[in-house]
Parts: sequence; C-alpha cells; structure tokens
Amino acid sequence: MSVRSLGATLATLLMGAATVLGLARPATAAGHDYVALGDSYSSGVGAGSYTSESGDCKRSTKAYPQLWKNANAPSSFRFVACSGATTTSVAGSQLGALSSSTTLVSVTAGGNDIGFADVMQACVLQSQATCVSRVDTAVSQMQNSLPGRLDSLYSAIRSRSPQAHVVVLGYPRFYKLSGSCIAGLTETERSAINRAGDVLNGVIAKRAADAGFTYSSVVDEFTGHELCSGAAWLHSVTIPIGNSYHPKAAGQSGGYLPAFRSAV
Repeated sequence: MSVRSLGATLATLLMGAATVLGLARPATAAGHDYVALGDSYSSGVGAGSYTSESGDCKRSTKAYPQLWKNANAPSSFRFVACSGATTTSVAGSQLGALSSSTTLVSVTAGGNDIGFADVMQACVLQSQATCVSRVDTAVSQMQNSLPGRLDSLYSAIRSRSPQAHVVVLGYPRFYKLSGSCIAGLTETERSAINRAGDVLNGVIAKRAADAGFTYSSVVDEFTGHELCSGAAWLHSVTIPIGNSYHPKAAGQSGGYLPAFRSAV
C-alpha cells in the first residue's frame, strides 16, 4: 500500500471513529435551527453585555444561548428569552419564534411563576419565620399550580415545533451550607431556599420528561460555586438589584453552557 493510500485509509478510519464516539457533532449542530426561550436565567441577566435591541429583556452576549451559537454556528438562531418571563408570558410572547422547521429549543421557566423575587425579598428584608413561611408557600405553588402551567407551555412548544429537540434547563442550588458567609441570611433560611430549589427542579424535570423533552440540571455544574462557597458564580444582593441571585458571566459559561451542550 502506498503512503498516500495508507493516509487516506487512516483518515477514513479516524472519521468513522469520531462519528461513533460522538466527536463529529459540530456538523450536526451546524444544521440546527435553534430558538432560545425562557426567563432571565436564559436571557443572561447578571452576566452584563446586554444587547441594545433586547431592552428590558436584557439578553446578554454572555448568556449560554449566544455562547452556544457562537461555538456551533447553527443554520439559524432566534434568541427571545426575556427577563421576568413566566410560563404564561413565554407562551404568549416568545413562541412566535418557533416554526415547524425549528430543530433545537432551549427553555428555562417556572421560577417567576412561584414568585421567586418576592421569596428572596422576604428572606433578605424580613424575619427568619417570615422567610421560611414564604418559602413554604412557594413550595406549595410548585407542587399544585406550576405543573399545569408547565404542561401548557410544553404542549404549546411541541405543537409549534413537533420535530424539535427541546432542552429544559433547571436552576442552580443557591447556597453552600456551612460555607464562608458570616453575615446575611441564617443557615435555616439558606437551607429552606435550597430545599425549595430542589423541589422546583424536581417538578420541572418531571413535567419535561412527561412532555418528551430533555431535562438538564445545572446543580452539578454550580456545585462549588454557590453563594458562600468562596468562588460564587451567582450574585448575592447587589447593585443593580435585578442582578441579585442571578448567574454571573462565569455561571453562564461554566454552568449553563456545559449543561446545555451535554443535552444537545
């Protein structure tokens, strides 16, 4: 066998191995028609570098949908996630970006439906008892009203884009317990907030699975980078106040992006 023939044979074998091992995925990604839906965790609030066209939706060039798009060059890209979005507002104002040709969708939704911002405000400004009570109320909403809202949203997504691979992402666990924080919330409050986050993620994961969607947790990616970890990828209470309890740029690139990429 000539050197040239040997080289061609080896190249063919390597390409085949790459396909088997899943290493040839960029070509598949390049063929995607990708739509990014959701709330502030998808729009990138807290990461900075917001696009002027997005206005109050605060879509960041450092948010995971934009980062994935930059790395994979899909055939088309619609980024319509918006700060403050609920399941109802995602369904009402974002699904126009979907079509029958959409092949990939990402979405975060549910946190605003249970009054996430109000919960954190109560915990920061009021007593421990009030904080825990407000968390318990939110957990009740997660278990009773949120499943139906998620089902409605997921059904609407599937109806508009029946062939799309839909990736539903969860939310980080906020606090490292017994961590480095010496002020602020009590351990009881931090534990209650973490517990609520776990319930929320569990509800979202179950509804996503029942809809035939792929759920991707971000809890593992953020482990070691929670608040009170000493290396937080989340903002605590900060200015501007809207950034509070949202991922920093490092949380988008090191937390959400790998979780999304692993599920595509």
